[in-house]
Amino acid sequence: MKLSRDARDDEPEINLVSLIDVIFCIILFLVVTTTFDVRTSLRLQLPTADGQVLEAGDQPMTVVVDAQGRLYLGTRELPTDDRTALVAVFEGADPDPATRRVVLRADGRAPHQAVVTAMDALGKAGFTRLSIATTPEAEQ
Repeated sequence: MKLSRDARDDEPEINLVSLIDVIFCIILFLVVTTTFDVRTSLRLQLPTADGQVLEAGDQPMTVVVDAQGRLYLGTRELPTDDRTALVAVFEGADPDPATRRVVLRADGRAPHQAVVTAMDALGKAGFTRLSIATTPEAEQ
């Protein structure tokens, strides 16, 4: 009768089947919960928002961006091709730009670059109180 045990029977082994199952479940979870970027299906109609009405006593400076991307200060058309000239016009518009309020009235169909150009020029001219004019959302 053989009472001694063979040393080869006690060798530890790693069970890879359960490890593969766990990794597969993690990958499946990540694939299912990932959000995919679908930008082509977005339909935006801007600008509408709920906002506060300005006080009547404070007359802000109004900068208008039309649908073609042209900029106006009051009724005067501003140069959009030269940014340094645009900054110079805004700097000359008010002696104290830090306290003056500016309302940017941009058409909803205006190119985004035109709006960013106006905001950038106003910031470089020293205006810090900028508001974007919107129309109120329609009551349903």
